[in-house]
Amino acid sequence: MAETLIRGADYLLTMDDTRQELAGADLLLRDGVIAQIGQGLRTEGEIVEAKGCVVTPGLVNTHHHLYQSMTRAVPGAQDALLFGWLQRLYPIWARMGPEHMFVSAQIGLAELALSGCSLSSDHLYLYPNGVRLEDTIHAAAELGLRFHPTRGSMSIGESEGGLPPDALVEREAAILEDCIRVVDAFHDPTEGAMCRVGLAPCSPFSVSRELMRDTALLARDKGVMLHTHLAENAEDVAYSQEKFGCRPGEYAENLGWLGDDVWHAHCVQLDGAEIDLFAQTRTGLRIVLARTAASARASRRCGRCWTQACRWGWASMAPPATTAAIWLPRRGRRCCCSGWRGGGCDEPARGARTGHAGRGGCAGAARLRAADSRQTGRCGDLGCLGRAQRGQLGPGCAASCRSYGGARPFR
Repeated sequence: MAETLIRGADYLLTMDDTRQELAGADLLLRDGVIAQIGQGLRTEGEIVEAKGCVVTPGLVNTHHHLYQSMTRAVPGAQDALLFGWLQRLYPIWARMGPEHMFVSAQIGLAELALSGCSLSSDHLYLYPNGVRLEDTIHAAAELGLRFHPTRGSMSIGESEGGLPPDALVEREAAILEDCIRVVDAFHDPTEGAMCRVGLAPCSPFSVSRELMRDTALLARDKGVMLHTHLAENAEDVAYSQEKFGCRPGEYAENLGWLGDDVWHAHCVQLDGAEIDLFAQTRTGLRIVLARTAASARASRRCGRCWTQACRWGWASMAPPATTAAIWLPRRGRRCCCSGWRGGGCDEPARGARTGHAGRGGCAGAARLRAADSRQTGRCGDLGCLGRAQRGQLGPGCAASCRSYGGARPFR
């Protein structure tokens, strides 16, 4: 049995529902699992001295586009809305190849690892010039980070009323064939797996309804999770209403995209009925920036959530008191956290607290405590990625943890 003892941490934060802060604690890891937490623990294995450090669970990133690490500061895109931002960058992304995907994944994952992330997902939905999903899988394996890549797709180009250029879309039969290939080759359903694969058509404005439905059927046949973008902004909602005659939530329901094996990204424009629907079906949400009353309500109704400053600016935020309330356990499906678009996992948590302090003054900062904001970096893993044994420290939980130098935990 391989053992590692993390000994004498100034503070150990369990980040479970009890939120214990244990002073002078030891953490004994055995065969990839936490065996014991306490003081004066012993081992004949490796010992890591943690005096002067704070030990926490590894952070979890449930939505990312790692290839975009290459195009963070492109003139003409920085201040654009979603559709304009994509249209400015599509031609650049169309010139990428396998090496670009490998290198960009290593850059993004290294930044995440340096911030304390131990498990990341990725949504790769374009495959130009021979790109394959395993370009990113090999990058993660080389770094040693647990990885949940998703085989994304785009099938409706500009000539058929979609947003992406025709050169970046794929035939739907080829997409489904490759989905089967990557799941069979790389998906590992076992506990503690280093790689699990999900299926993730890009968005309502870039794939057909038939592909959304067929992908859901395939994912459930293979026992893998589903992911997509939904209700990302007003443009996204308007597109669904014009093209499909319904709002995004109804679109997802009609195509079988609700349930505890699904998590959607963004969702900041869901209305009240859609939020109730997602909560009732235990559908996962990864909300970026609670810009509207609806997205704030989604946070409260569906479980845990966090707010992030994203590429389109702060806009409006949920009131501090509302955000403080969402950390309470709920019966609905938990929402999830994600990495900062330009770096690691810890910045969004800090940004949520800073933003609410700015909006609410001292009272707002007091209501959204640092103890609340730090929970945002791990809560998504409790359900959205189907790995309940991560994101907290306790006997029987996965041995994914990180440490910080310093004599006191942040509060």
